[in-house]
Order: sequence, then C-alpha cells, then structure tokens
Amino acid sequence: MTTARPSAHPAITRNARSTATHFPACGSFPPAALSRKKQIRFLPSLTPCFFLGVDNRVTLVTGGTGFLGRKLVERLLAEGRRVAVLGRTPAPDLAARGVHFIRASLDDASAVTSACENVDTVFHVAAKVGVWGRYDDFFRINVLGTRALLEGARRHGVKNFVHTSTPSVVYNGHAFANADESLPLTTRCPSPYPLTKAIAEREVLAANSPALRTLALRPHLIWGVGDPHLVPRVLARARAGRLRIVGDGQNRVDMVHVENVVDAHLLAETALKRCHVLRDNCSVSPLKNPPENCHVMSDTSSAPVSAAGRAYFITNGEPVILWDWVNQLLTALGEPPVSRHLSLATASSLGAICETLWRVLPLRGEPPMTRFIAAELAKDHWFNLAAARRDLGYAPRISMAQGTAELVAWHRAHDRASSRP
Repeated sequence: MTTARPSAHPAITRNARSTATHFPACGSFPPAALSRKKQIRFLPSLTPCFFLGVDNRVTLVTGGTGFLGRKLVERLLAEGRRVAVLGRTPAPDLAARGVHFIRASLDDASAVTSACENVDTVFHVAAKVGVWGRYDDFFRINVLGTRALLEGARRHGVKNFVHTSTPSVVYNGHAFANADESLPLTTRCPSPYPLTKAIAEREVLAANSPALRTLALRPHLIWGVGDPHLVPRVLARARAGRLRIVGDGQNRVDMVHVENVVDAHLLAETALKRCHVLRDNCSVSPLKNPPENCHVMSDTSSAPVSAAGRAYFITNGEPVILWDWVNQLLTALGEPPVSRHLSLATASSLGAICETLWRVLPLRGEPPMTRFIAAELAKDHWFNLAAARRDLGYAPRISMAQGTAELVAWHRAHDRASSRP
C-alpha cells in the first residue's frame, strides 16, 4: 500500500477543496476580511474576483515577518488567502490568524525546497540586505537561497514566482535620471548586495517557462509607517549630529511607499496568472464575460500577452530632491535640518578608507561611509514607470505627501508614547 506523502503545510491538504472560501461576486470581501474592511484599502483590481478558477493551494511568502513581507502577508490574509511564511523569526500573531510558519533560513536548501509543496504562488521577498559584509554571506542567501526556491518551485509545480529585486541590480556608478529596464545588470559594484541580487534576478527571469511563470520587481527605497530601516537610520544619524549632505544636495531620488509595493506584488501575480481576458487565449479564468467592475479581468486591459520573464522598476513616480525631503521630515519632527555638506569626492575617499579599515582589521558592524553609499546619497536615482504602468497596471496609490504626513504623525505619536514615565 502506498503511503501518502505528508504536506509541507500540514493544516492544508490537496483534498481540502470543501473548505475553500467562495467569493460570491467580484468586489465582495472574503469572510477573513470583513472585520478589517475599514482598516485596509482594497484596490478594485485586487479583489477576489481574479482568484476565480484557482484552487485552494497555498501562497508562500519568504521574509513574511519583515517590513514589506508582513504587509504583503496581511493583505493576502485580508483577501482570504491561505498563506505560509518562510523565515527565521516566528510571528505568533500571524500564526494565530492561520498563517503556517516554516522556520528556516534561505541557506537551508532542503527546507526551502520542501516549503514549495502545495504552493501556487511564491513571493520571494527575503534577502540579505546591507551595504557591507562578506560576499560569500550575501551569495549564500541571495543566490543559493533563490536557486533552492526555484528548484522547489519546479519540483512541486508552483505556477507563479514573483521575485523582490532592487534597482541596485543596474548599478554602474553613474546617475540615473528617468532610467528604464533596458539598463544591463551590474557585474561590477563595490557592494556585494547589488552584485548578488543581480545574479539572483537573472536566474529568476531565466527560469521563466510555461509551467513556472516568473517576474522581478525592483522597488526603490521602501518606506512608510513601521519602517525599521530607512527613516529610523536617518533620524538616528541626524539626532547624533552625524548626518551630512553628500554632494550639492540637489540630487533627485525616487522612493516608494510600502503599500504601493504590496500593490505591485499583487498586480504582478495577477499578470502571471492571466486572470484578465487576454488576446492569446492563455487565460486561466473560466469567466468569458467578467463583471464590469473587475478591472484586472477586463478585455480592455493594456497588459501585454505576457509580463512573465521581465523585471520592473517600482517607485512612487514622484522623484524628490532627497535632501529637501529629509529636511522636511526632520523639521516636521522638531529636529534641526541638515546643513553641513560633504563633497562626493571626499565622501568617496572616506568610503574607500573605511572599507579598507573594516576589511583589514576587521571592525564590527557597517562602516559609516562606503563608496556605494556616497554614490547613492549624491547622485540622481529616479526611474521610468512606463513599463510597470503598461504591463502590470501599476499606479502608485499612496502619494509622497500623504505617506509623509502619515509617517510624521506616527513618529510624533511614537515619540510621545516613549517619553511617558
């Protein structure tokens, strides 16, 4: 007698169709979302209608307890999705909401591969991020971890693979003004993060096939309420008197609100699933006459025959003068604006010296300046959104002004709470 192989997600079996959530109409909220309808903004194009015709397999999110990953998981749960998270740090609150947690690091190839069992879509958000560190450490997580995930996806019949990449994969030492996806991937960079992410993105896109559709998103400088990285670092350096304007202070930079990045990920999945009506008869939806209010299934969609195998820049589409935005934020939070300058040449030289000291001694933590950081802080970095708008239907929903106002209000409330005895 043949023994059934245990599922990687014990609470969810392939024969559990009778427990699947049914959505009566496009635009309606699944039961899991009813209690949170007021807290979560739903896009008409991201309502449950595009899941019609798709079975109840799991959606896997790597890095689902991080800043972006958690926001994505919360949106998936609100849509009534079955979610599994692969990560190193358990999240009891997500488990209490039905998330299956797979405790593993991306360098555990066996666990990563097995995590793809009974999965329909993989959102590969996890990565080793940073401007400094050993190349081998970044390669092991960002490249080998991605390879293991792709192998698991192929082995277990995953249909859709959305990879969270970074604009840094096209680093070339020059400024980027209205740059598009025609730029080649970097092969030379003074930081291991862009180098290894470029290798991973190349392999994800090369893995695209009729059986496994893949796509990469390149969000730039993700921020928003709850951001544990970007804004807190800026505030900490400013409050310590260690923040300097690098260059002339007039460089324009694209940023992206975290909720817009979540939107982009779900739109990317939609494009891969072909749940809109396409001209090439590749739709997986059984609906021949989609509801009028279901935009992603509209036959007037501008999406191409396939967005699979492509990479897309994702930003707010509102380039800001970086140091003006930083000073606006500091002033709103009652901090003095940054006024002292450091030339790009000086910052680059200091970065090279710091890199040598940290490499030779070696010193702990990240250097206060590197050549990569100097270039990022002094040069234009803004990107053309035409491809994401055309192929994915992406439109930034949270503006820079709205997001900044929410961020300031959150930090003020947080500071008040922290100052209470």
